Amino acid sequence: MQQVKISGWGRPDDALDVARVRGDFPVLDETVHGKPLIYLDNAATAHKPRAVIQRLVQYYETENSNIHRGVHRLSEIATLAYEGTRAAVRGLLNAAEEREIVFVRGTTEAINLVARSYGGAHLQAGDEVVISAMEHHSNIVPWQLICQEKGATLRVIPVDDRGDIVMEAYHRLLGPRTRMVALPHVSNALGTVNPVKAMIADAHRAGAPVLIDGAQGAPHAGVDVQDLDCDFYAFSSHKLYGPTGVGVLYGKAGLLEEMPPYQGGGDMILTVSFEETEYNVLPYKFEAGTPNIAGVIGLGAAVEYLAGLGLEAVAAHEDRVLAYAVERLTRVPDVRLVGTPEHRASLVSFVLGDIHAHDIGTILDQEGIAVRTGHHCAMPVMERFGVPATVRASFACYNTEAEVDVLAEGLEKARRLFAGV
Repeated sequence: MQQVKISGWGRPDDALDVARVRGDFPVLDETVHGKPLIYLDNAATAHKPRAVIQRLVQYYETENSNIHRGVHRLSEIATLAYEGTRAAVRGLLNAAEEREIVFVRGTTEAINLVARSYGGAHLQAGDEVVISAMEHHSNIVPWQLICQEKGATLRVIPVDDRGDIVMEAYHRLLGPRTRMVALPHVSNALGTVNPVKAMIADAHRAGAPVLIDGAQGAPHAGVDVQDLDCDFYAFSSHKLYGPTGVGVLYGKAGLLEEMPPYQGGGDMILTVSFEETEYNVLPYKFEAGTPNIAGVIGLGAAVEYLAGLGLEAVAAHEDRVLAYAVERLTRVPDVRLVGTPEHRASLVSFVLGDIHAHDIGTILDQEGIAVRTGHHCAMPVMERFGVPATVRASFACYNTEAEVDVLAEGLEKARRLFAGV
């Protein structure tokens, strides 16, 4: 398994060979309603390259076995591949140690783990947890639950009309009762890239640890957890071209060491008796039961695939497509962007006149265009901007400016259809 180290995604001179990349994704050869598939729903889940698909097949055909406890050859092979992914993810995030990488089912479970384990052990009545008004529900509900249980208070940083966090309000919210700050690296509904490094430093000065929801950040923004100095970072495999049902929680080793287990069962123990249980070392203390072995191995293949493309080249290409989309869509009459943040990544949300987002999505589907419509599991964001739902187009390494043009033409068609012309 390749060791991947990324200190920043930068802006390279060499452009991504998008035609070659598109050839790596079999689904892009499909048609929808007789039209070539244009997949612009990558913030929900990205497609899988052939290398990931073939790695899953290889595991099930020739390596299928449970890991860690077996002494037979297949178990040894599967264990090496599984732990190889941990090494690759450590490199991807530039974590200090492999034991700081915990495999979970996704970003949602990672946040629940921290809320339940760290929050359950540290929150008391009167304490405060600070989140933002642009959170995905997965970074709201777990904190609501633990705050209700412990008698703590959830404090919310407001978002301005552009879709940026109001930093002055954030600074006012930090105080002696702040016990946790939980923030998105990139907003899944607005595309806002938050100044998380500065916000982490602010929280640390107030004595509070920070969890970063990196579901939209890890695939697009480049992550160095040591440079950020975040205490926890969570992301999902399936948004990074890997399988569903797998995610990663990075945590500083010192914090993970002191946290109690999130679940009990096999592999998270060293010894068990009816009187007492001794827990396993990191990271296995948090990996109870048989994991999604194939999924973790598939994630390793996805990390290797991205490293082979060049993460800096991928980021630069996605930025170009996104910039073109923002400019092109604003030229479509009646399109209004929802969120115009200072720094944006990976996606654009918009409304088209008074047409409901679901109707727009249905019309675009007939043109072979896949977008996401609705509240995007970010209902407070919709309320903040006074809309019931938006259309969200989100981009990946295989998307092109030509696809954006087809999207704009589809919106023009929807506009004419509802205008009766």
